[in-house]
Amino acid sequence: MLTALICLFLVFFVNGYTTGDGEAQYVDENNQNGDFGLRNSSRATNFNTFYNVIAQDGADPWVYKHVDGWYYFTRTTGGDVRIWRSRTFTSIDAGDSRVVWRSPNSGAACRAVWAPEMHYIQSRWYIYFAATTCDDVNENHRMFVIENTNSDPFVGSFTWKGQITDATNKWAIDGTVLELPSSQLYFIWSGWQGDVNERQILYIAQMSNPWTISSARVEIARPTYTWETNHKPYINEGPQVTIRNGIISLVYSASGSWTNEYCLGLITASVNSDLMKASSWQKRVNPIFRSGNSIYGPGHQSFTKSPDNREDWIIYHSARYSGSGWTRQVRAQQFTWNADSTPNLGSPANPNTPIRIPSGDQLRDRYEAEHARLLNGPFAHAHPSASNGLKVGYIDYPDSIVEFTVHCVQAGSYVIVIRNGNGSAGNARATHWLSINNGNQMEISIVYSGWDMWGTSMVRATLKQGANTITFKKGTNYAEIDFIDVFLDA
Repeated sequence: MLTALICLFLVFFVNGYTTGDGEAQYVDENNQNGDFGLRNSSRATNFNTFYNVIAQDGADPWVYKHVDGWYYFTRTTGGDVRIWRSRTFTSIDAGDSRVVWRSPNSGAACRAVWAPEMHYIQSRWYIYFAATTCDDVNENHRMFVIENTNSDPFVGSFTWKGQITDATNKWAIDGTVLELPSSQLYFIWSGWQGDVNERQILYIAQMSNPWTISSARVEIARPTYTWETNHKPYINEGPQVTIRNGIISLVYSASGSWTNEYCLGLITASVNSDLMKASSWQKRVNPIFRSGNSIYGPGHQSFTKSPDNREDWIIYHSARYSGSGWTRQVRAQQFTWNADSTPNLGSPANPNTPIRIPSGDQLRDRYEAEHARLLNGPFAHAHPSASNGLKVGYIDYPDSIVEFTVHCVQAGSYVIVIRNGNGSAGNARATHWLSINNGNQMEISIVYSGWDMWGTSMVRATLKQGANTITFKKGTNYAEIDFIDVFLDA
C-alpha cells in the first residue's frame, strides 16, 4: 500500500499536478501535452491565453505575415522608419528590430514621419510613409517610398525611390497599396482636396509600378456621417484593404484621432468593378469597430493571419486610457467574417479578460507575481483586474525585490512578457531593473496608463537549462507587476 502511494505521488509530481498548496500545475487549455522547453517551478501554469496589449507604446501598427513565416511589424516612431520581426505577433515588441531609414535633416521628407507600411510586391520590399519638411509644418505632409531588393528585408539596405504622388501634389498621408488578383496595383491614401485642413478624403489612383502613380486621383469617400464629422477637421484616414470572395473591404479610420470617438468604418467594392469610378465604392452607414469594454479610440488597424493561417486577426491602436489623445498602445484580437464576405470585428476585447492565443502560436508558462519571492516592501493585494485576482505593488525602495524562478528543460532564447502597470504622479514613465541569473541589469520601461490599466513590457533573453532566477528591482517612479509569461522564442 505504501509503495502504491509513493508511486502515485511520483506520477503526479513528474507530470506537474498536485493537490498540495504552492506546488506546480500544468494546465493546457488546448488539451495538448508538452513541455515547450519549460518545466515550471512553484505555482507556474501552462496557458494558451494572453492578455491584450502587444506593444505598450505606439500607433499606426502595420503587421504583415510573410511566406517565410516571419511577422514583420512597423509603426509610427516620428523620426525614422523602423521594422521589427518575430515568429509570433503576440511577442512582436520583443522581436529583432532595425532602423531602415533616417531623416536626412533636409528636403521634403524630414520631420513627423507617420504610419509606415511594409509591402512585398513583385518580389521586392517597399515601405510607404508620410513625412513633412524640416520646419515641421503639417501642410507639407506628403507620401514617400523606399525599396529593398533582397528577399530578406533585414539584409542589405532600403534605397530611396522618392515621393509618390498624383499630379495635384496635395497633402497626403496613410498611403497603402491594393493589389488585385490580376496584379494591377492601386494606391489609396488620405488627402486634402485643396490646401486647407478642412477634411481628409480617401483617394485612389492606378500605379504603373510600386513607386509610381499613373492616373489622376479619384475620390472614393469623404466624411459625411455624424460619427465622421463630430470633430474638426473631419477625417477619413488609415485605409486598409482585405479581399475575400471577390469583395474588397476597405476599412478606414474616422473622427478625431485624438478623441475617444475615433473608430473604424467600412467601404466595399467588387474586384470586378471599375475601381476608378466612385460609384463602385459603397460606404456603410455605421462604424464597424468603436470604443467599448473600457477600450477607447480604436483605429488605424492592419490585418494578419495566425501562425498556421487558420485565423484572421486585427492589429489596432487605442488610447492608453480615456482621453489620452495621441498617447496610444497596440492591441490584437481575432475576427470573423459576415455572410457578405466583409469583416465582422465585433467590439474591442475586454482588457482584463484573457484572449486565446492565435492558432499555432506558442503556449506560455505563466508565473503570478503573488507567488514570487517578495523582499523589502513588495506585497500582494487583491484587485479584480489582476489575472489571478492578486497583484504585487509597493515596489517602492531601492532594495525592493520581486524574484521569480523558472526551470527550463533546454537552454535557449526565450520571450519574457511582463504584465505591469504604472500610475505614477504626473503621468510619468516608470522603470524596473531586470536581471537574469544575477547577470547585468537591464532597464525595463513601463509607460503610464494609470493604476490597474495594465500594459506589457517584453524582452528576449537567453535562459539556461534548469533553474533560472528572474529578478525585478525598483527603477524610476512606481509600477506594479501582475505576472510574467515565459516561452521559447522559436
